[in-house]
Amino acid sequence: QVQLVESGGGLVQAGGSLRLSCAASGRTFSSKVMGWFRQAPGKEREFVALINWNGGTTYYADSVKGRFTISRDNAKNTVYLQMNNLKTEETAVYYCAGGLVIATTTDGYKYWGQGDQVTVSS
Repeated sequence: QVQLVESGGGLVQAGGSLRLSCAASGRTFSSKVMGWFRQAPGKEREFVALINWNGGTTYYADSVKGRFTISRDNAKNTVYLQMNNLKTEETAVYYCAGGLVIATTTDGYKYWGQGDQVTVSS
């Protein structure tokens, strides 16, 4: 079993930066594919980024490429999402997720955090 807790969200102006963290409990964190998703009001949850177990493979949604960076520290059981040059339309609840295979859809992940609000103001 893996439990995930996100932190680092908040209010930021457009063009600003935030770094989200996702702390995981459980001894199997290092074997998991970790992903970030986001859900804006009235919209479906969408894929943002993923990273494989050792950080050797990362994948991003086209909309965030070049601005967001996903990373992980298996010694700390933590995955990060550095978000730069944020846009107002990226206001959403950001979720951390853990799974066994590389996937860009929500059904590819078994474990989910409770989400963290990111608000980007103009």
